[in-house]
Amino acid sequence: MIESSSAEIATAVAPRASPVNCADVSKEDEDSARAEATFRFTVQNISQLKEQVLSPPCYVRCLPWKILVLIRHTTTPDRQQQKALGVFIQCNGDCDAPGWSCYGLGELKLISHKADGEHLIRKLHHMYHGKEDDWGFAHFISFKDLMDPDNGFVKDDSITIEVHILAEAPHGVSWDSKKHTGYVVPCYPGLKNQGATCYMNSLLQTLFFTNVLRKAVYKIPTVGDDSSRSVAFALQRVFYDLQFSDKPVATKKLTKSFGWETMDSFMQHDVQEFLRVLLDKLENKMKGTVVEGTVPKLFEGKMTSFIKCKNVNCTSTRAETYYDIQLSVKGKNNIYESFKDYISLELLDGDNKYDAGEHGLQEAEKGVRFDMFPPVLHLHLMRFQYDPQSDASVKFNDRFEFYEEINLDPYLQEIPQVPAHYTLHAVLVHSGDNHGGHYVVFINPKGDGKWCKFDDDVVSRCSKQEAIEYNFGGKEDAPHLARRATSAYMLIYIQTSQLKYVLQDVTEGDIPSDLCERIQEEMRYEMALAGSKYKGR
Repeated sequence: MIESSSAEIATAVAPRASPVNCADVSKEDEDSARAEATFRFTVQNISQLKEQVLSPPCYVRCLPWKILVLIRHTTTPDRQQQKALGVFIQCNGDCDAPGWSCYGLGELKLISHKADGEHLIRKLHHMYHGKEDDWGFAHFISFKDLMDPDNGFVKDDSITIEVHILAEAPHGVSWDSKKHTGYVVPCYPGLKNQGATCYMNSLLQTLFFTNVLRKAVYKIPTVGDDSSRSVAFALQRVFYDLQFSDKPVATKKLTKSFGWETMDSFMQHDVQEFLRVLLDKLENKMKGTVVEGTVPKLFEGKMTSFIKCKNVNCTSTRAETYYDIQLSVKGKNNIYESFKDYISLELLDGDNKYDAGEHGLQEAEKGVRFDMFPPVLHLHLMRFQYDPQSDASVKFNDRFEFYEEINLDPYLQEIPQVPAHYTLHAVLVHSGDNHGGHYVVFINPKGDGKWCKFDDDVVSRCSKQEAIEYNFGGKEDAPHLARRATSAYMLIYIQTSQLKYVLQDVTEGDIPSDLCERIQEEMRYEMALAGSKYKGR
């Protein structure tokens, strides 16, 4: 069954329909911003249908979705005329504005009215946009099979089509991110995409929602700092705007403060390097202030590297700290296998024996052990690695499972006093290959299992399944993937016992008055400058 647009088939529209039946829709029926809905469309006088017909709209993600039904005549290879029923799903069909898009999954069901009859079901997925605002099946069923009474599809010369729609938040059309993430209090407007900042927006959102860090950032003294060079002040401004603005927030001043003058310079770094540089700058700026030590207190873990000789009493150890852990994905099925691999022993033998000083070359075991995991655990999944055969970096999109809750006690050297039990807080996702792609982040803001998707300036509610299972990677033809090679590349977990502390409320009262005044003064200046430029045109 081939999916296609109806544009090549018919253009005339003659509405002949019964009202939409949304009786089976959930209690969110009144919420036009909902992610999914089921509705029905009854086409009467089907045996006489000459033109295409459209159902009344059912609103999903604030856009009107309609069922489109038409009759199509085709010629078989033996030159016989064949009549078929075409069924399509239309999205935002009355919109003439260019540049909008909305990815949707659809299930089309032709209802059988017989008690023992089978409904005919077809599924589709499509990126709807101005030039292709409907998608479906030109040959959904032959007219002969449709009218066959044994199938039970026709009753009183009418048929009923049921559609289930699951859609992402749209781009390029009116979408109020603050309004439509209403159950998250307060709500957030998203970040503008500069065009090449790639991973940065996703990472900034995760830091913003690490509430105790946001509080500490506000308390960094930045009076007198050059606003164009101070990373701390630029981050304070981004956090402030995210917390109080009604519109998507700009990040140009933050990128400029990094000293990475062009967007190309951001492309030369990865998310792990950006995070380390940013946390290092914040940690240094916090020294000697009331928030000194916040960064290591939240993100620093401890491990011990060791080499232990097998045949002589000689052991070398080195204590280390870390702010993140890189986990191997290739050949691993899940996060637990990766942790097991991380602490597995490497045998030093043959030409690779360990130089044990006075004991000479010795067979030995080399490894690491975790001594402590931090309250906020950053895990980088090694999706991008160097491939010697192609002499280039490649992306591994292998299926790799991770979970809403994990227990890391088995990977610690000693049983901790407080269980190393963690709750998933954020999933950073990449779609595409090593040459480019798109970055989004799914965040569980309050740690209560209510997820939101942050796609630059578009923020929307989403299901737990969309945030977790859909980002395991693996299946290239998975219908829920709007873009190819979609998979998680970074996970952020919060120790369950620390959730209330890390995700504590942040109010305007937590922001120093001098910082508020400075930001508001800067905003007034920017508005005045923008106004003078407008008048000068």
